[in-house]
Amino acid sequence: MTPKEFFEFAKKNGADMVDLKFVDFLGTWQHCTFPIETWDESTFKEGVGFDGSSIRGWQGIHMSDMLAVPDAATAAMDPFFAHPTISVIANIVDPITLEDYSRDPRHVARKATQHMKSTGVADTCYIGPEPEFFIFDEIRFAQTQNMGFYQIDSVEGAWNTNRIEEPNLGYKPSYKGGYFPVSPTDTYSDLRGEMVREMQKVGIVVEAHHHEVGTGGQSEIDMQFTDLLRMADQFMWYKYIIKNVAKRNGKTATFMPKPIFEDNGSGMHTHLSLWKGGKPLFAGDGYAGLSDLALWAVGGILKHAASILAFAAPTTNSYRRLVPGYEAPVNLVMSQRNRSAAVRIPMYSSNPKAKRFEFRCPDPSCNAYLSFSAMLMAVLDGIENKIDPGAKLDRDIYDMTTEELAAYPKVPGSLAEALEALEKDHAYLTKGGVFTDDIIENWINYKRENELDPLALRPHPYEFFLYYDN
Repeated sequence: MTPKEFFEFAKKNGADMVDLKFVDFLGTWQHCTFPIETWDESTFKEGVGFDGSSIRGWQGIHMSDMLAVPDAATAAMDPFFAHPTISVIANIVDPITLEDYSRDPRHVARKATQHMKSTGVADTCYIGPEPEFFIFDEIRFAQTQNMGFYQIDSVEGAWNTNRIEEPNLGYKPSYKGGYFPVSPTDTYSDLRGEMVREMQKVGIVVEAHHHEVGTGGQSEIDMQFTDLLRMADQFMWYKYIIKNVAKRNGKTATFMPKPIFEDNGSGMHTHLSLWKGGKPLFAGDGYAGLSDLALWAVGGILKHAASILAFAAPTTNSYRRLVPGYEAPVNLVMSQRNRSAAVRIPMYSSNPKAKRFEFRCPDPSCNAYLSFSAMLMAVLDGIENKIDPGAKLDRDIYDMTTEELAAYPKVPGSLAEALEALEKDHAYLTKGGVFTDDIIENWINYKRENELDPLALRPHPYEFFLYYDN
């Protein structure tokens, strides 16, 4: 869509307001809304100004002026404004140099795609994520000097089988029992369907939706794969739509990886494949029907997995999910079909166009632009250096001894470990200037100063059970 077509599209849909959106450093949308008559075609070159010092992880107050330059190709009618409003995603530009802002996550994703093309290996990276999320009826939490707690409730929660609901009819998915019963146990089919319809309105192709394993309303809606940058944009719409549809139905949705104790967490298994000239590059005669190029790609993912997870599993809560015993992919190995391996090769189809691998460690709390880009850079490094993916894990891990499992490398045990890995292993990310040293340093410092250090200072509620009467 060109700028001219943008205004024609707005007029056709009766939009007299424009909502400008951009993604902040950590992966959350920010926005500002303008009467459409304040814009013209030059806005798509000159951009609009905003205060970059108020955006997490970006500018200091002495260098706060920034420009948001709308990308007309991303235009869509926003489904949640009461009055017709056209939405557009922006790239961030320095107002002095007029160069793309290095800390803009969307800029990183654009550079990753350009770098891939410059290598001659491929011209398209297809991404197909499977984000999971919970739908709750209520969430309460607080942290003060003398109190710290959270409380979740859901009409589907297995803990509510004894609640007085006048009447309580049961039909609540048990712990790890939510995959995937029909109604009346699955109470959210219509709500997910409403989410799907809103996604379709903004151009997202949805393949399926279903209840997930966890009790308390865990769900999944699967988008059809598309190229890296478009999928990162779609992922922002995905989260925005799910949260807003939940809210207008009196519910709350969260992409927090592990909100419920002793049940499955929410991951984002991410499928990836490379194509060139309209032809898939991952199909071959090797293990699980993979080409040598695909096996080297997997080797790159496994070699760099710990540092990738600093972006792809970027919260302290992420490592409450990445623990043994919950179908979590904690083993840094590849496997056909085995869901306990970090990299799985789906075997549903023999069609070469369907051949891809699935990286199972990421979760939906991530910044998709940075996470998908880090994965692509690891893949390209694996191909360039012909990295062997190593041993396969095709056995049931629950039949294996502790000694046998110890032979396989594991994912980081905490966000602190993932950040340390990123500190030591990031040369593959900075190739072609895709990730800058500034981005990596700023990411590590932000996470340590704003998440790890504050969490370390606060007593945990469970510590009172353990130590109060010592």
